[in-house]
Amino acid sequence: MVSDVDTSHDWCRDYDTCGSDQLGRARVRLRWVAALVVACCLSLSSPAFAKTVQPPDPALVALLRKAASQPYGFRDRFSAEVWLADMSNRLKSILPYPRFRIRLLKDVHYEAVRAGLNPDVVLAVIQVESDFNPYAISSAGARGLMQVMPFWLKRIGKPSDNLFHVQTNLRYGCTILKYYLNKTHGNLPRALALYNGSNGRDFYPARVYHALNTRWFNQ
Repeated sequence: MVSDVDTSHDWCRDYDTCGSDQLGRARVRLRWVAALVVACCLSLSSPAFAKTVQPPDPALVALLRKAASQPYGFRDRFSAEVWLADMSNRLKSILPYPRFRIRLLKDVHYEAVRAGLNPDVVLAVIQVESDFNPYAISSAGARGLMQVMPFWLKRIGKPSDNLFHVQTNLRYGCTILKYYLNKTHGNLPRALALYNGSNGRDFYPARVYHALNTRWFNQ
């Protein structure tokens, strides 16, 4: 669970193509996004908003279709589009950039399925651990989306791996969580407590289940 968040880095629209120039532009965009979020929050609080149905964003629809064209762990393209559209809508209040959001969701789904985990559970874990900040650092030194401890890198002989790299962090985090799930014979609350290092206490599993049931629940 993250207690300190490194805010010296900005999130990118496409985390594979982050450069210094893009980060500079991202800082400017984030200031505008912050203003827009405030404006949206104010409009959401008005009674008139409840009567307004927002049309789907054509650019986002096209992006979802493009992302779903290679379904990775999905059963088929239709399932990919449905899941991505649903989860993208739930995540957009945290991650405003569609390109980053869709790419992240594809990677989460791929790594979760690869490890044999429910992708919705992984999303709930990420929400609790880092609130989807890929540069989050805890007071204990855990890093990235799923708050993986750096000592794992030395133990597996890959000390140069970057835990702030999204796919790398997801690969390690999902693998670790699946290991604990197998160790507890499928007992997810116990596996979550082990993942968090709070075995025998239920506050962390309770937080993950709360996130799962309030934001990532299956319809």
